[in-house]
Amino acid sequence: MATRHTAKVVIVGTGFSGLGQAIQLLKAGIEDFVVLEKARDVGGTWRDNSYPGCACDIQSHLYSFSYAQNPGWTRAFSPQPEIHAYLRRVADDYGLRRYIRFGQEMTGARWDSATSTWTVTTRRGDEFTGRFLVSGVGALHLPNIPDLPGLERFTGRSFHSAAWDHDYDLTGRRVAVIGTGASAVQFIPRIAPHVRELHVFQRTPPWVMPKGDRAMPAWATALFRRVPAAQRAYRALLYGTLEARAVGFNGNPRLLKAGEFIARRHIARHITDPRLRRAVTPDYTMGCKRVLISNDYYPALNRPNVELHTGGASEVREHGVVDGAGVEREVDAIVFGTGFHVTDAFDALDITGPGGRRLSEQWAAEGMRTHLGITVSGFPNLFFLLGPNTGLGHNSVVFMIESQARYVVDAIRLADRERATAVEVRPETQERFDREIQHKLRDGVWSTGGCRSWYLDARGVNRTIWPGFTWRYWLRTRRVRPADFRLTAAPAPGGTASGVPSARAGASGDAAAPGRVPGRPASGPGAGG
Repeated sequence: MATRHTAKVVIVGTGFSGLGQAIQLLKAGIEDFVVLEKARDVGGTWRDNSYPGCACDIQSHLYSFSYAQNPGWTRAFSPQPEIHAYLRRVADDYGLRRYIRFGQEMTGARWDSATSTWTVTTRRGDEFTGRFLVSGVGALHLPNIPDLPGLERFTGRSFHSAAWDHDYDLTGRRVAVIGTGASAVQFIPRIAPHVRELHVFQRTPPWVMPKGDRAMPAWATALFRRVPAAQRAYRALLYGTLEARAVGFNGNPRLLKAGEFIARRHIARHITDPRLRRAVTPDYTMGCKRVLISNDYYPALNRPNVELHTGGASEVREHGVVDGAGVEREVDAIVFGTGFHVTDAFDALDITGPGGRRLSEQWAAEGMRTHLGITVSGFPNLFFLLGPNTGLGHNSVVFMIESQARYVVDAIRLADRERATAVEVRPETQERFDREIQHKLRDGVWSTGGCRSWYLDARGVNRTIWPGFTWRYWLRTRRVRPADFRLTAAPAPGGTASGVPSARAGASGDAAAPGRVPGRPASGPGAGG
């Protein structure tokens, strides 16, 4: 039987984003919230992606919450089980499970202007109503399986790396891997020693750098446990080292030549066959596509049972896969390492705002325009974590998530302080941000590097990457600028909109419209870390 629930804040997802937002609400003293999770456990992408070799490509001492450091990481780049265990431990340490409703997959959300609330529907038929809606689902949750002709006729087993079929033993099988992205580079070396034949279908070669992975020494783990400040210093060192890469990605591609030199040496060190070496060497600037790290991918391609096919896969037949040259290879299984729907991932969120305006239709017509990747004009009290143009190619997205979660809390506090029923980013604020971000992206390697990547939408516009230093994003999200938003005032007794002193509007330079609370002067940047 369908049930109805009410909370001040409804959060969707229990990955880093959803858990991080819940923690920030608790820190702010806001306990009236609910977290919806489609699965039976927390973890998001680190729960779903359990393929062999799955690991983080950012050092785990940085790819974690600043306020929930883990001194016990066993490796510099931790494997998936450790990261999933970390997220489960964080949920337990902060007592988040009592706020989570497992098995509740969001199917849609609708704004009610009369009550200024969002009603979220789930696949189970339940409804969750809240003043504020926070989407923490991110962009890497919808597997991208290419629409290959004949795929439905394939008689063998096929699955995506994000939904790994652990019940199907690949040992001794003939296996096709379609795609050579971040996931494929990790699982190919793990399955290659066990399969009879491995056919890797590559469309575009990635830049692959050596992976500076190592087991964390016992002395370091002990030091971090006894002296947390030492771990914070190590984390700061990692952050600064990675942050420096933004200079090359944003308008200085010549600085990436050093990286390309290292990557070419990496190829030369592991691959001696000139034909194969040419096949795995990219012809675009490093950073145009996601830069990968691996020490065992190239050695795996050297194995006698592994064959790399360039030109990608063009067709699937009953018993095999056809490459770009029209040659069929018979296989027993197909594993898709083709990544995720990124620029269109948010289309799956059926969100309807005031007047029946659908977010997916608005973004289809205008592109995914937001303010700071968090708020959308025309959709009050709606917030995104890791929304458009807040992804990174050089540093930890957990840093971005923390900044966004604090920003959302500040926006909720603003609404409460002003006794407003709704907070909505102004169209001109959103337009200004979009112009600024796209102007910066035009000079970035993602636009000038000579490739076509999943960072770009169907129009060729980059709606994925934050162009620049993450500390600049941190500065911009430290405080909500009230002047950037329209606040809908709660009705005063008698049913009319509550009034506001005109002096307040004059002080902020933001004229008050009827029924609106004017913005306050923007707070200046402050110190912090």
